[in-house]
Amino acid sequence: MRRQSLLVSIFFTALAVFSPASFAAYPDKPIRLIVPSAAGGAPDVLMRALAAQLSVQMGVPFVIDNKPGGSYTIGTMDLVRSPPDGYTLAYGNVVSLATNRSLLPNVPYDIDKDLTLISNAVRVVNLMVVNNNVPVKTVQELITYAKKNPGKLAFASDGNGTTAHLGVELFKSMTNTYMLHVPYKAATSGLTDLMGGGVQLMMINSPVAGPHAQAGRVRALGISGSQRSSTYPDIPTIAESGVPGFEVVAWGGLMGPANMPKELVTRLNTEIRTALAHPTVKERFKALGAETDPSTPEAFRELSRRETEKWARVVKFSGAKVD
Repeated sequence: MRRQSLLVSIFFTALAVFSPASFAAYPDKPIRLIVPSAAGGAPDVLMRALAAQLSVQMGVPFVIDNKPGGSYTIGTMDLVRSPPDGYTLAYGNVVSLATNRSLLPNVPYDIDKDLTLISNAVRVVNLMVVNNNVPVKTVQELITYAKKNPGKLAFASDGNGTTAHLGVELFKSMTNTYMLHVPYKAATSGLTDLMGGGVQLMMINSPVAGPHAQAGRVRALGISGSQRSSTYPDIPTIAESGVPGFEVVAWGGLMGPANMPKELVTRLNTEIRTALAHPTVKERFKALGAETDPSTPEAFRELSRRETEKWARVVKFSGAKVD
């Protein structure tokens, strides 16, 4: 009852605040963009590139606020508690908008009731990389080695339910192999441990792993998309390397709290789509191994629903859970 009363109060406050005049003046102060992961990770790097262009277009600063932890729930709950006035937005992705529904026993927010999905923004494939001391150079050699040494390989991720975690769980289920999962709070921490030999394998967003693979600090075996990446054309897909049908794509976009006025959502959707079409943003994303992927609010919500169903099957088959 208390929660319902709070939502009703927020709704009527929004109606009172957003007069036609206020829409015309929006925005007239900095906009906070919550990124529910650590600085330096793929979401942070990509959102900073998008925020820079949005700042130019809309004439106010977009201030990145990193709030990692809790499988993206900490940052997302900060958004849920914010007024729906367009001055607090957040990055929502495959974790916060899909896999959490299957992995967390009690998700503290309701995706369908507590969030306004505005537009998807990015698609990122993952690179499967190994420590240079692991005696494999291809995906097939990895499969053979893992079968001969069950449990000897440990793979890092940036937390339970991320594509770095469930992507390897999907790989294990499709190749009948076993590897130990070691979750970290940030992708960069896991990658650092991978390079140091603390873990042996990681399926990590290409914007983070790519530069290290190109520099020879880790060895890239395969890419998780259905097609080779134009950024890393020499790296074969995992599907073409003997695991047909394998595909893992990370995605994410911008969202706001519940009850954002339709006019405000439309304005922000237009600004985001314009920013993502700008050559500077497209080139920056491409340089990071990502693709711009704008959408309507309705398509963004459908993506969330479809991916929820896909990863729920992986979670059930693998027995993956939050530690």
